[in-house]
Amino acid sequence: MTGRTAPHHDEPDRREPYAPDSGPAGPAARWRPAAKAAAVVLPVCLIGWLGWQAVANSSRDVSGHASATHAPRYAEGDRVDADQAAGSPAAPDTGAPAQSAAAAPPASAAGAPAAPAEGAPRPLDGRTVLLDPGHNPGNAKHATEINRRVDIGNSRKECDTTGTETDAGYPEAEFTLDVVHRARQILQDRGAKVVLTQDGDRPWGPCIDERAGIGNDAKADAAVSVHGDGAPPSGSGFHVIVPGRVVDGAADTAPIVDPSHRLGVLLRDAFKAGTGEPYASYIGKEGLDTRTDLGGLNLSKVPKVFIECGNMRNPGDAGRMSDPQWRQLAAQSLADALTSYLTG
Repeated sequence: MTGRTAPHHDEPDRREPYAPDSGPAGPAARWRPAAKAAAVVLPVCLIGWLGWQAVANSSRDVSGHASATHAPRYAEGDRVDADQAAGSPAAPDTGAPAQSAAAAPPASAAGAPAAPAEGAPRPLDGRTVLLDPGHNPGNAKHATEINRRVDIGNSRKECDTTGTETDAGYPEAEFTLDVVHRARQILQDRGAKVVLTQDGDRPWGPCIDERAGIGNDAKADAAVSVHGDGAPPSGSGFHVIVPGRVVDGAADTAPIVDPSHRLGVLLRDAFKAGTGEPYASYIGKEGLDTRTDLGGLNLSKVPKVFIECGNMRNPGDAGRMSDPQWRQLAAQSLADALTSYLTG
């Protein structure tokens, strides 16, 4: 901090006042001793006043420097998580570069909310969220296991698939796990208990029926399955898949259709605003698609949606999805949508 100096004052005029020569007994003669005394006293007083100002300003400088040293500094426009500003431990390093203000979603332009007081309730305290990172990097090495067919209520389907990848070889399974890890951190910072269907800790799977069962067993308040699509390269954009009504065998989506649709609309809106990704040009209507052939939705007893974050076979989408900063925006959008849904 630059030290402050005492306010500048013009130097006092040290010349004696002019008086007409009126003789020793005249008024001018009587005035000269008083003027000489003032010429001595005034400089002394001024020097004392300047010294007092210097001491006072020095004290203020020390106090101001101490405040600046102990207060966190953020550049104007930086995004600061409320818990981070309060001194919470930093999130695990995900390998993504620090997010700049320019990369922040439009919704965050007004800045982050003030940090809650220590011990104050957080918006998602007591809530449970299920995040389902689609596929598994090890699925390709376990063809027998993932090709086994399982019951999804109205039909039978393969346990799981390998997922897709970009032309450069970036796998969907790695993309989904990275986005989910980022979203988990944000949701946990807001107080949520976050359950994952897999955390890169399994050699393959789990199967689609087990993925639904994990959310059911956790009694999740909401669930999202994260994917990247493998459509023809000419198509681009994202879409959210919501469950249709299925009442057949082990499946009964009737209780979750409406809340899942509400979650899907919130996720669609937050994702578009937060990432700038357009609605899919090749499927769905205005970013939404209703399906009854997905075991992860058919067998869910809790509100659940899927999101295809983009088409990994499209060069433009693939470039964005391969960018760690864009994946952070995707995770932020996902967490914001869930927070909006769970807080009403």
